[in-house]
Amino acid sequence: MSCKIVTFLQERLRTGEPVARVIVTDAKGSTPREAGAFMLVSERASEGTIGGGRLEFEAIAAARKLLAGREPAMELALPLGPELGQCCGGHVTLAIGLADEAVLVEVTALAEAAARREPEVLVFGAGHVGRALVAALRLLPFKVRWIDERADELRLAAKADQVEIVVTRQYLAEVARATAGAAFVIVTHSHGLDALIATAVLERADFAYCGIIGSKTKRRRFEQGFRAAGLPETTIARITCPIGSATIKDKRPEIIAALVAVELVGVLASAARAGDTRKGEAA
Repeated sequence: MSCKIVTFLQERLRTGEPVARVIVTDAKGSTPREAGAFMLVSERASEGTIGGGRLEFEAIAAARKLLAGREPAMELALPLGPELGQCCGGHVTLAIGLADEAVLVEVTALAEAAARREPEVLVFGAGHVGRALVAALRLLPFKVRWIDERADELRLAAKADQVEIVVTRQYLAEVARATAGAAFVIVTHSHGLDALIATAVLERADFAYCGIIGSKTKRRRFEQGFRAAGLPETTIARITCPIGSATIKDKRPEIIAALVAVELVGVLASAARAGDTRKGEAA
């Protein structure tokens, strides 16, 4: 959950603009969102989503009737069938009521809990691919740290909300600081620096993803160096190089960035599911 939804509510409570919360209290069958998903609606704007489509269209309209004083707090039971213009086939129950300070406390706690669950992605390098990748990742529920020694190159990037920018030459210290299960994307201006960072990542062995920009030739050369450093074959086999090329061969930075983002979503989602399974077994 983005902190944007917290800011949305904070700003409106401060100015006295009324806000409604629309929350999914029950979801059966095929539905666009799960129970607990919610959105905030003001007279002219909204933040968050309960799944889009006609369902959300009707929910926003109902919320604005409440805001205008034409309807009380309400519960809507909506079948997602032909009468709603949707064909999901499920059934959703919504609760719609005014959002107050108590809701702000609840929303803030949910946002903080979601932030703690976000996987960490470290991007090393502020060249064309690094900039494109950060632009793609800033929209995803990741904790992104963007690392390069060249402040001027970092300044070339557009504003990167939710991205921590780190200007440093201490690349290995940044590897050491990363949380267990982090993803590392190495796209620096130097093959030697790429190798140094990658070696440090592989020596940790607790990473979810280690991607290195480059060709298959570069991969083979790096693998030789990793073996010479005494790294086990099972760890070396976990590197991704080239990055973002499993399905489409395209060297444009923006396309590479999109494909790497897809790789990261897949890897980190699988890691999260595996972690949830382990927690369930432990319980």
